[in-house]
Amino acid sequence: MPMYQPSGRRRDGGVMYDVGGDGGHVLDLETAVKDGILGGGGGVVCGTGVTEKLDLKKMIEELESIDVPSVFICPISLEPMQDPVTICTGQTYERSNIVKWFSMGHFTCPTTMQELWDDSITPNKTLYQLIYSWFSQKYLVMKKRSEDVQGRALEVLETLKKVKGQARIQALKELRQVVSVHASAKKTVADNGGIGLISSLLGPFTSHAVGSEVIGILVCLSLDSESKSNLLQPAKISLMVDMLNEGSIETKINCTKLIEILMEGKDFESEIVSSLSLLVGLLRLVKDKRHPNGILAGLTLLKTICLHELVRNSVVSIGAVPQLVELLPNLNPECLELALYILEVLSTLQEGRLALKVCPNTIPNVVKLLMRVSESCTQLALAILSAVCKLAPVECASLAVEAGLAAKLLLVIQSGCNPVLKQRAAELLKLCSLNYTATIFISKCKLTRTIQ
Repeated sequence: MPMYQPSGRRRDGGVMYDVGGDGGHVLDLETAVKDGILGGGGGVVCGTGVTEKLDLKKMIEELESIDVPSVFICPISLEPMQDPVTICTGQTYERSNIVKWFSMGHFTCPTTMQELWDDSITPNKTLYQLIYSWFSQKYLVMKKRSEDVQGRALEVLETLKKVKGQARIQALKELRQVVSVHASAKKTVADNGGIGLISSLLGPFTSHAVGSEVIGILVCLSLDSESKSNLLQPAKISLMVDMLNEGSIETKINCTKLIEILMEGKDFESEIVSSLSLLVGLLRLVKDKRHPNGILAGLTLLKTICLHELVRNSVVSIGAVPQLVELLPNLNPECLELALYILEVLSTLQEGRLALKVCPNTIPNVVKLLMRVSESCTQLALAILSAVCKLAPVECASLAVEAGLAAKLLLVIQSGCNPVLKQRAAELLKLCSLNYTATIFISKCKLTRTIQ
């Protein structure tokens, strides 16, 4: 944003506004409007142009995401000024900030560090009017745009009541675009029965083209308990599962997110997500390395599903354990913690422990994660290894030690981890030592190979 320096009185009689007092910034109001400091897109600045008295603080809060001219920013707080005052050096600050500066015993200018010869502060009314006018115009433009968006959302809702076929798809696309960007449109849809109307378009005979747009809209909205109960109807869930398996990657992710939202409802029952088709679709999404967002969404829902004990055996039965184990080395920290959580939960089942034991990469992949990512991941990995080693102490504990587990456990015990985690590491270390003589086991605990 340009800074306007003093250049004397204009010959054509135009007014120059001194924003900062002696030595401060001087703004030519006409030039400021033209250059965008006032009025943004060339709006007219008028001291009484705002029909209603707007609250400056409220406007600043609601317009926090826009770029503000630097001359409106307090050098102390780096926030827009609401009550600008000027000190003797010509610098302008927010009143509360400069008063606090003085109360801390400073008698210098915060910007120039000059010693002050006068501690008085003078309200900068010109700058206040500039700030107020600029925010007023931006705020009114925002309000008008918001009202336009709300009106368009209402029009599309009315259109959806009448049209079918391709016209319905186009209307849904437009509504989806609006609600994905504008919070006011989301509220308008919710307040005018839009959620019920949109949800009613999901059913056994709904095309995937319509269904994908409907679900893309619903994941943008805040669903109340009644809406969630409505969407939990078998025909609607069945359509979501079909699209999870056959839709585009965006549709798959949205289906996953919507099912996750519905699981938070009070009427949710675990049988709803026990469908093998749903679980298989989730695993396919999780294994698609081309789309990291899909992996995260899939693992998040799978974790939520595994919180329901009745579904865990189904997750194991579709081969989730070895597939997740194979993914571990390539997951980012967030996805890795989710995958380890799922494997740890499944390890509480006999079938889950057996699946972990027979998977050849369980022990090497999980051992590598100890003390590598986070304490939470270490804790989950330790629980998985304990479950496997206790299931077959002779076979699995020996494999784990050969994979470097003993040395890793010593690192855990000597680290700053929580005492419970250290105790578990000590117990597992003791279990591993039973298969070796003292001398051989001590050699297995050396860190060289583990570090390499």
